[in-house]
Amino acid sequence: MFHIATRLRWAWPAAVALAQVACAQTPVALAPAPAPAVTAAPAAMPANRLPAEVEAALARAQVPLDAVSIVVMDAGSAGKPLLDWRSDVPRNPASVMKLVTSFAALELLGPAYTWETPVFADGAVQGGVLRGNLYLQGVGDPKLVMERLWLLLRQLRARGIDSIAGDIVLDRSAFALPPIDPARFDNEPYRPYNAVPDALLLNYKSLTLTLVPDAAAGVARVLVEPAMAGLQIPATVPLARGKAAAACGDWRAALQADFSDPARLRLAGSYPPACGEKSWSLAPAPAELYAPRLLEGMWRELGGKLGGAVRAGSVPPGLTPLTTITSPSLAEVVRDINKYSNNVMAQQVFLTLGKQRAGVGSFEGGRQAVAEWWSRRVPGAAPPVIDNGAGLSRDARITAGALARMLSAAWNSPVMPELVASMPIVGVDGTLRHSKSAHVGGAHLKTGTLRDATAIAGYVDAANGRRLVVAAIANDERAVAARAAWDALVDWAAAQ
Repeated sequence: MFHIATRLRWAWPAAVALAQVACAQTPVALAPAPAPAVTAAPAAMPANRLPAEVEAALARAQVPLDAVSIVVMDAGSAGKPLLDWRSDVPRNPASVMKLVTSFAALELLGPAYTWETPVFADGAVQGGVLRGNLYLQGVGDPKLVMERLWLLLRQLRARGIDSIAGDIVLDRSAFALPPIDPARFDNEPYRPYNAVPDALLLNYKSLTLTLVPDAAAGVARVLVEPAMAGLQIPATVPLARGKAAAACGDWRAALQADFSDPARLRLAGSYPPACGEKSWSLAPAPAELYAPRLLEGMWRELGGKLGGAVRAGSVPPGLTPLTTITSPSLAEVVRDINKYSNNVMAQQVFLTLGKQRAGVGSFEGGRQAVAEWWSRRVPGAAPPVIDNGAGLSRDARITAGALARMLSAAWNSPVMPELVASMPIVGVDGTLRHSKSAHVGGAHLKTGTLRDATAIAGYVDAANGRRLVVAAIANDERAVAARAAWDALVDWAAAQ
């Protein structure tokens, strides 16, 4: 997929050439030899010309050259780029926009920033029963996943709460969000990457079905994590027979999942036994039911009892937290965001920037916070057009030149180690673990892909010890095929 760049080879002539003289039997006086003709080393490739291997890869992908922007420059330097191709054209960078959100957050909030989710009660605990309501107040924690939520509920049980006489109230007031349809982006509302942000985001609003074939029983057993109250999911699905059983194929489609009933997930098809054990992550709609179902399901799974319901509401003033649960640090969060391109986590951080600025998180507040930061940190560079901070957008725009300048500024920032460590390593991990670049382990790069956009940006270790910034964006209906050109670009940069 990627092609190893051919290193420029310089023709180094001998410093002194031997003069050619005619042989003579008798010594004669020789005229002074002419100065040797020294062949000049070929000039470096013009900065406004694409490397041949990159251009060839784009041609094979049928991606027009005018649909591409590329910048390669020394990290931490404002000098002339080694490569500058249409760098001032605003383009959609897809998930590479997460680097803007990450760098801004690391500088504005600090790498050690954490989200503290408090839990309150408005009644006393008597004989193991909370005589009142329990409140969870969301603060935007991007990683309040099932394991950490289990620990939180276990803390409540350890404090002597076996039963809640009232309700479990979920306070989401830290974010002010408009109604968001998870199907609006690409009509795939059940894909976890389309999960909607939430001040009380639990487990990324997703669940995982694990299918385990049982040949003796003729079924695949369906294991569900986490436990969800009020959502019926079949315990088994029939194993496929005949030709359908011989190969794995599109096993998700073979299950014929039906999400139309919010109280029941139907699996009308069968499961090919040739697939072995597989897992399927889903973000079941409607999203507003997810947190109540998860909390009630996990509370009851822990042996807790609930007299009321799980509902939305606000924490009454004057209450003191029973306990809090602390998120991982921002440095750890941005690593998850960029290594695995987690959209909803990126939006949580982006909204937190707005909350830090205005007291309540909103997309407009996040955009204003980043715009103010950008004007200070990357002065003179065209500001990005940011939609939601994750790049999951048809409207987001940034130039490759501005992106490269931001990454050059980041190289000189105190938070540089955290930002670089958050990016996938070429051929090693994250979204670049399957890269075909020959420069395995020698570059940290964020990737971005939409149906008509693909991009990479980050840092490449060059052969002579230089650290180079690379930023490349393609916007075209065939843009996804440009990935081979990005690998060729990485290899070319590594050879400089």
